[in-house]
Amino acid sequence: MTQPFRLAAGGIVDRAHPLRFMFDGAPLGGYAGDTLASALVANGIHLVGRSFKYHRPRGIFSAGAEEPSALVQLARGARTEPNMRATTVELHDGLVAASQNCWPSVRFDIGAVNNLLSRFIPAGFYYKTFMWPPSPAWWLRYEHWIRRAAGMGRSATAPDPDPYAHRYAHCDVLVVGGGLAGLAAARAAASAGARVVVCDENPRWGGGVVGDRLVVDGVPAARWIDDATQALAAAGATLLARTTAFGYYDGNLVGAVERVTDHLAERPVHAPRQRLWMIRAKSVVLASGAHERGIAYANNDLPGTMLAHAAHTYVARYGAKPGTRAVVFANHDGAYADALALHAAGVDIAAIVDARSGAAQAGWPARARDAGLPILAGAVVARAQGGQRVAAVDVATHGTHTRRRVDCDLVCVSGGFNPAVHLFSQARGKL
Repeated sequence: MTQPFRLAAGGIVDRAHPLRFMFDGAPLGGYAGDTLASALVANGIHLVGRSFKYHRPRGIFSAGAEEPSALVQLARGARTEPNMRATTVELHDGLVAASQNCWPSVRFDIGAVNNLLSRFIPAGFYYKTFMWPPSPAWWLRYEHWIRRAAGMGRSATAPDPDPYAHRYAHCDVLVVGGGLAGLAAARAAASAGARVVVCDENPRWGGGVVGDRLVVDGVPAARWIDDATQALAAAGATLLARTTAFGYYDGNLVGAVERVTDHLAERPVHAPRQRLWMIRAKSVVLASGAHERGIAYANNDLPGTMLAHAAHTYVARYGAKPGTRAVVFANHDGAYADALALHAAGVDIAAIVDARSGAAQAGWPARARDAGLPILAGAVVARAQGGQRVAAVDVATHGTHTRRRVDCDLVCVSGGFNPAVHLFSQARGKL
């Protein structure tokens, strides 16, 4: 099957291992190593669902577990599961997924009339509207339709056919996060003779640098990651990929869920679908990375709007172009590297809109200028234009009332990064 937005080369996907899957009833193709989101991007699909209340179009916004928009219904029958992030679902042969919160289809959704009537149905309108008439009989009539409209996706109605398991573990050092920092910390602890457990929510070790051509300690990042994981395995460390640490409790007790067979088309007999780990550690190292921030502007929820580093990830890690013509809207130098990565992948950069009045003259901004990328300093994206996908943006310059319209089908936004401090905060850590 053709994948019109798949690059001819690059990424970590296995092009010798094609996969077939279904999305909204349409047969599509991808490769081993794809996520559902990256496969959809490679197939040029950006409208993947509708928002809860107003049924506005929703697309792929990120490339990881922080995804707020691309929530899909997986599988069929007793194994169906709603609200799964397309960015974290590993593609496998025969995977079946569907859009949520839309009828009869995601492109033509009757519920989108709510968006046209949004001024009449503000937050909490139902608490006032459905108090009249004050008869319990009337509420019972309302309740049926209100409950049908509530929630996104549908739960399974048949018993879950899959087995689950749990395990208790003790160690000297637990490292949460398998990026460069986490692997370096784990390797240092293991080399000192400590019993080490490392967990990471991704299927591959290396975190955000997977697929990037970076050099670490004088060697390519991919080789450094392989050397580190092999050294940890040789030292007897427990390496838990596809494992999300969800809770940090008293006495350094950390709860984690390992997705044992979710990524397989056929589950082995007697293998659990998932395993709950309860890990008691003498010391816990949190190396859980950071999440990119968006920037607010009108219609910033349209499909085709994506975090800048997520767009970089799709071209570098998965060899998939998230658009053909992009506007990069940012307030820091790092986003220039994302723009250059997109440019190198064949994405036309219509403009880099830098909210700062004076961008740096060296480093990544200088490289972007040398590459001929247009830079609009001291400007902001004021509004995105489009229906079911971005078609253009209106750019406003600081201190003026003038706006210019820039045609594009992709808006890459970056307001910097926030550390992922969820577990640290739960453990009563002070920021």
